[in-house]
Amino acid sequence: MKLSEIKSKLNQLETISFQLPNGELVPNHFHVTEVGKITKHFIDCGGTVRNEEVVNFQLWNANDYDHRLHPEKLVSIIELSEKVLGIEDLEIEVEYQGDTIGKFGLDFNGTTFLLTTKQTDCLAKDNCGIPVEKPKVKLSELNNEPCCSPEGNCC
Repeated sequence: MKLSEIKSKLNQLETISFQLPNGELVPNHFHVTEVGKITKHFIDCGGTVRNEEVVNFQLWNANDYDHRLHPEKLVSIIELSEKVLGIEDLEIEVEYQGDTIGKFGLDFNGTTFLLTTKQTDCLAKDNCGIPVEKPKVKLSELNNEPCCSPEGNCC
């Protein structure tokens, strides 16, 4: 989800909620302690230099159970960040404390923001000798030729 998308969704909501990939909700008294731009400048295992930028939201909850972040307040925090930090309309990455700091993507189901899982990946598979994944074929979609006969195609 991009920054413009979350602002649009927040403008339609009366309350904000975030759901973890396991279905649990982030406690209602969460704080957004950071909104920022993260720039990653790196070289992949194939020798290609890369740059990635994301907007980072850090969610945190303390024992101030009466705290509630309202949509209009989060929009104002986002807009201040855009202005002061020069943040563009980038993809959002969310940090949230579990057993360790987790990094999540962000989606929306119409009422709740969904923290989505992220996976590592090799960006230079062609240079690393990683075989291309074989296409999955359903046996029912193969030719209906007789298989185990002299005129078949599998022996």
